Amino acid sequence: MDIDSIECVSSVDGLEEEEIPHLDNHHNNHHHHHPFPAKQRSNVVVPTAITPATSVHELLECPVCTNSMYPPIHQCHNGHTLCSTCKGRVHNRCPTCRQELGDIRCLALEKVAESLELPCRYYNLGCPEIFPYYSKLKHETVCNFRPYNCPYAGSECSIVGDIPRLVTHLRDDHKVDMHTGNTFNHRYVKSNPREVENATWMLTVFSHLGQYFCLHFEAFQLHNAPVYMAFLRFMGDENEARNYSYSLEVGGNGRKMIWEGTPRSIRDSHRKVRDSHDGLIIQRNMALFFSGGDRKELKLRVTGRIWKEQQNPDASPCIPNMSS
Repeated sequence: MDIDSIECVSSVDGLEEEEIPHLDNHHNNHHHHHPFPAKQRSNVVVPTAITPATSVHELLECPVCTNSMYPPIHQCHNGHTLCSTCKGRVHNRCPTCRQELGDIRCLALEKVAESLELPCRYYNLGCPEIFPYYSKLKHETVCNFRPYNCPYAGSECSIVGDIPRLVTHLRDDHKVDMHTGNTFNHRYVKSNPREVENATWMLTVFSHLGQYFCLHFEAFQLHNAPVYMAFLRFMGDENEARNYSYSLEVGGNGRKMIWEGTPRSIRDSHRKVRDSHDGLIIQRNMALFFSGGDRKELKLRVTGRIWKEQQNPDASPCIPNMSS
C-alpha cells in the first residue's frame, strides 16, 4: 500500500562466525559497544584492590559475545572459557589461544557463580534489585527498567531505549505527529479503498498527564476480508497502562460505532495487539457506508479521548469486538 496516497487531517484538543576475532590474553582491552553506558572497567590490574565480586563477574563474561555465561560453561585445555552459544560459532577452536576446545566443562566457575549476588544489568537505568547469579537472567527478561522497543510499526526499527529517547526518536527519525491533550479528531482519506494490504497507515503520539500514548490506524486482511482498525498503546509498562482508559468513535450517515478499552503497553508488539483484535475494527463495507457519497472513496473520521481511571486496576478488561 502506498502510504503517500493517504491523507490524514488531524485536529487535536551480534557477531557472525567469520567476524569472530582472534583474542589474545588481554581481551579486557577490547572495546564493546552497548546502547547504554556500562560500568567503567579498569585496564589496570591491582590485585590488592580488586573487589572479589567484580573480578569473578568479569571472569564470567564470555570473551566472544561479552554476555554473562551460564551453564554449561566451556573451557579449553589452557583454561580459557566461553559460553555454550559461542562454542558452536568458533568451529571448536578457542578464540583466545586457538587450541582445540573439546568438551571440557568449567565446573569450578559454574560452582563459584552459584555464590554470587549481582545487580540487575539495568541498574544504570534505575533498577535497584540484586539477585543470585542464576536468578538474575530471569529477572532481566521482565525487568520494568529494561529498554523499550521502538513502537513504530511502519518498519522493522531496531532502536531501543527509555521513553524520552523513543519519543525523540519517533519525532525526529520517523516524523511522527506529536500532540498534547486527551482528545483527538482524525480524518483518514484514501482514494481507492479497495487496495488493502497488510500495511500500517498512521501513527500519532499524544502527551497527556505526563504520559505518552500511540494511536494506530491501519488496514489489513482479517479472514480474507479487508478491515480497518484503530487502537491505542501506552508508552510504559502494563501495570501503568491499566491506570488509563480510552474511547474511539467512528460514524456517518446517522450511524456510529464506539470502542472503549484499556491501552496496551508497548511491551506488547504492534502485531500482537493487532492480531488480538484489541481495538476498534471496521469492516470495509461499513467503512464505506460511514464515508457516504458513492462509496468509492474512504473518508473516515475517528474521534476519541483518553482518561485516567480511579478504579481497581485488576478489573476485567473490555472484550474486543470481533469482525467476521
